[in-house]
Amino acid sequence: MGEVYVLTGTGPGKTTGALGLALRAVGQGRRVVIIQFLKWWKNTGEYKVRRRLAPHYEIHQFGRRGWRRKEELGEKDRELVKRGLEFAREVARRKRPDLLILDELNLALAWGMADVGEVLRLLDELPKKTDVVITGRYAPRELVERADAVVEVREVKLPENPRAKKGIHY
Repeated sequence: MGEVYVLTGTGPGKTTGALGLALRAVGQGRRVVIIQFLKWWKNTGEYKVRRRLAPHYEIHQFGRRGWRRKEELGEKDRELVKRGLEFAREVARRKRPDLLILDELNLALAWGMADVGEVLRLLDELPKKTDVVITGRYAPRELVERADAVVEVREVKLPENPRAKKGIHY
């Protein structure tokens, strides 16, 4: 059975860590599917590189345009997360990826956009060879217990006036 890795915590670098695993997997000829929840922005390096790394790498986004706080999310966001989970189930069945990354799924769960029981069922249904990485703040206890490995990312020191750098932060 594939392993489940959870990257959580309040520090930056959870998605970056998952993308590092994706790069390693592609370099070894493994097939990677990335599903981003609550994300829509296509000007990121991980999205722009998709054609260069195809057919071993693909990325799909399930979020509506614009940055939102928890209290600004609604039924449309919940529907997009549901569609993302259904897509994950279908892509796992059809394409049987070696690595499936569910980016920001922890946050979607914490913010009530999905049910942790549904995610646990999805993990149970995945092909035996598929490893899974789930990222995002506030990983639920049930997912932490189910995971084979959990890494908590925390900030030790950050710039006073952080600026998003192309190629580093996006």
